[in-house]
Amino acid sequence: ADLKKQNIPILPCVSTQTFSLGCTPPQQPSAAQIDAGQGQVVMTDSSSNAYFLSGSGWSKLGTVPLSHVTVGPAGIWGVDSFDKIYKFVRGDFVSVDGLLQQVDAGGNEQIVGVNSADNIFCLKSSITLAYPQPGPVAWTPFDGLLTYFSCGPNGCWGVNSADNIYVTVSSSIFTSRQHSAKMAEVGTDGSVFVVNSNGDVFQRTGITSSLPQGRDWVQIPFCLPVKHVSYDLGHLWVVMEIGLILDCQQ
Repeated sequence: ADLKKQNIPILPCVSTQTFSLGCTPPQQPSAAQIDAGQGQVVMTDSSSNAYFLSGSGWSKLGTVPLSHVTVGPAGIWGVDSFDKIYKFVRGDFVSVDGLLQQVDAGGNEQIVGVNSADNIFCLKSSITLAYPQPGPVAWTPFDGLLTYFSCGPNGCWGVNSADNIYVTVSSSIFTSRQHSAKMAEVGTDGSVFVVNSNGDVFQRTGITSSLPQGRDWVQIPFCLPVKHVSYDLGHLWVVMEIGLILDCQQ
């Protein structure tokens, strides 16, 4: 549909202090979810098609319908509507043992994710980088229950079914109840952004290797509700509830 004819603002308001260059909408089908890492951007649309960003346009990624796709040091991975797991290898997605409903490839070459029972799992780098390979794939369980999980260089962040936010560092688990969230994304540089149930976006500030939980939450205001975000190389990729993608440059 033509967004201009529907009188929907193409450039929703965003904090000019945080993202001084503003936001632009690259052309795309109606987006459901997006992920960015190591200079690559991938997304799924409302019809479960996967795409990658090539220049200013989107190109079809493989032939497997996916509900969630992720890119990072471990490569490109995804899951379908039946929670089956896939890795992108030699031009298409190949099946991986296990069942997950959300995966993240932003950590140190490992894959993490959660299943439909909110259990948390990790696949170590020796397996992710070698796959596909013969034999079963052994996922390592984490303690706790989360609905969304994402990792970066300073730790992993997640949210549970009550929208509480958690950050893990080694065997320690911190919780932050200053804000609630339905998703938390960690960039490959350690930046953390969350989206709450109202479609508001917040960034966690003050994150360092010695203070992985950070210090404060800063809201990045948009005029329209947001459903998903991802951050990489100074770009915050935003999926609005209406399906519009925004590329907001910092």
